[in-house]
Amino acid sequence: MPILTTEKLSKWFGGLQAINEVDLEIKRGEILGLIGPNGSGKTTFINLVNGLIKPTAGRIIFQGEEIAGLPAHVLVRKGIARTFQQNVLFKKTTVWDNVLIANEVSYRKRLRESFFGVSKSRTEEKEARQFTFSILKEMNLLFWKDKLCGDLPHGIQRMVEIAVAAALKPKLMLLDEPFAGMNLNEIRTMAEVIERLKRAGVTILLVEHKMKVVMKLCDRIVVLNFGERIAEGSPVEIMGNSEVVKAYLGDTRFVF
Repeated sequence: MPILTTEKLSKWFGGLQAINEVDLEIKRGEILGLIGPNGSGKTTFINLVNGLIKPTAGRIIFQGEEIAGLPAHVLVRKGIARTFQQNVLFKKTTVWDNVLIANEVSYRKRLRESFFGVSKSRTEEKEARQFTFSILKEMNLLFWKDKLCGDLPHGIQRMVEIAVAAALKPKLMLLDEPFAGMNLNEIRTMAEVIERLKRAGVTILLVEHKMKVVMKLCDRIVVLNFGERIAEGSPVEIMGNSEVVKAYLGDTRFVF
């Protein structure tokens, strides 16, 4: 069973149809790439899946449950986390506290249970700190843990955003252009982190314009154009798809 399925998913903004009856499956444990020209509907699709906006029509099924229209904070607790094109970190807060706050959110009953027993609350606090430490260590961010996020280099901020998403303990992670603005070394490091997330059992939907990265990381790729799905296949199949090349990739000798 796929971890997430959309059926005829559509979204209108006034007279503009941003997503038009998109059918899509994300298989459990895979990295699925979602590519297409600017304005093709990629971010809108992610916004629909994580509950930031509501669909005009269609279904979204996550782990067998209909979730279309549910708000983002509910979907986080169900196991869907995401990153954004623009960093949404607490800039005047340390790296440690950004990740710790996200980990606190993952304890669904923490606030309620704190009223019934101090010992339980202290136990969970210790677990949260241990988990935060493990995430920062896994992502090579311990050096930066006491730095304010607003003072970090761009590439490190992007890494912290992934760490925050990972601290939510998601089953499905939606990554919206995580490599944007990175230099080559940062790209390599980010790619390694995403591969480790996959090995840890996290399913990933990756929206990205850097085609070399997409072709290396993704198990399958879906292509959108003008809000419609125009192709789906392995990286090799997508590279050889004439419709995709015409709509998006252009001269593959340059892109790859």
